[in-house]
Amino acid sequence: MKYLSVLLFAFNLHSFAIAQETLVFVAEKEGHAIYRIPAIISLPNGDLLAFAEGRVHGSDDFGDVNLVMKKSHDRGYTWSPLMTLVDYDSLQAGNPAPVVDRFDPEYPEGVIILFYNTGNNHEYDIRLNKGVRENWMIKSYDQGKSWTEAVNITSQVHRPNNPNFNPHYSFQEDWRSYANTPGHAFQFEKGRFAGRIFVAANHSAGPPQEEFVDYQAHGFYTDDHGKSFKISESVPFPGSNESIAAELSNGKLIMSSRNQKGDIRQRILSYSSDGGATWEKSFFENQLPDPVNQGSILDLGEENGKMILAHSNAADEQDRNFLTIKISYDEGKTWDHIIPVDFTSDPKKLPWTAYSDLVRLDENTIGILYERDNYRQIVFKSIRWKN
Repeated sequence: MKYLSVLLFAFNLHSFAIAQETLVFVAEKEGHAIYRIPAIISLPNGDLLAFAEGRVHGSDDFGDVNLVMKKSHDRGYTWSPLMTLVDYDSLQAGNPAPVVDRFDPEYPEGVIILFYNTGNNHEYDIRLNKGVRENWMIKSYDQGKSWTEAVNITSQVHRPNNPNFNPHYSFQEDWRSYANTPGHAFQFEKGRFAGRIFVAANHSAGPPQEEFVDYQAHGFYTDDHGKSFKISESVPFPGSNESIAAELSNGKLIMSSRNQKGDIRQRILSYSSDGGATWEKSFFENQLPDPVNQGSILDLGEENGKMILAHSNAADEQDRNFLTIKISYDEGKTWDHIIPVDFTSDPKKLPWTAYSDLVRLDENTIGILYERDNYRQIVFKSIRWKN
């Protein structure tokens, strides 16, 4: 309840406005029992694309899971019918990580790239090397109306050691479980890395270990519009897991990671000065409490030479509750502008919120796509964060 008091205080301190609330994906509708793992991006023409996993039979992470999408032409007030982008038969396609490539000179209106994973067994079994997680990429050249055939990029961005599945998968690193960031990828817009696309990710290495220390966060990136990829250095925190990243000033990068160990209930922040290739520092941020859950981070533009950042996550240390957006005006040093997203002052009527993703709507407004009501709903809200 301590954090509840903090949120109530923040609510009174900061004025903001929620412009609208719209249900985007709803359980038991449009062919899927549950929708999970939201991701959202804005197109150059202002349209919004919302992505999720459509789980056909139930809430399990593994099974018949499709990648689905909806589009909004009116800043999230209304959404199109559901479109299935990837159907991996009765197996799993998940962790959508979309981004718009705005720097490809052949396509001035932008190219949408969607990174995702497939898997042929449960996560724990894959950690035992009884299955493989693969990495894929599809593109759209017409604002999401149609999509290319999938390209397998596993050998470039993953390091599996399972030659019985694929003779090319014989890497000594022996990465097993693997996931793109839940949420959007991003593209550097300024400086020496302008045009680079960076995708946060995580992997497990070798057999399962206690306290999840076989997990580590990392990222991968491309400087040639997805023709080739490089893998970043791993974050130096065993147990670091689901991650998401954003651009800072002067070619720097910040990444926010989940601590799968759960011993410290805070986000892990990592900073890079070379476009995400290596990490100069990583630490637990006590201003960003977290219940071992996913989060999102987004740059909102520069002010006084520093990038303004928004960070969303379920900000209770014990449970997936108190979905909160925090704003930093100093590139992650302080997070003192607090916006409760789905909140009640009655602890007996907690709204239950989990995964989320952020998108910039204009210089004063951000959108958030998030899970609510025990995974029964994925909701979109637009929030005016700046007066």
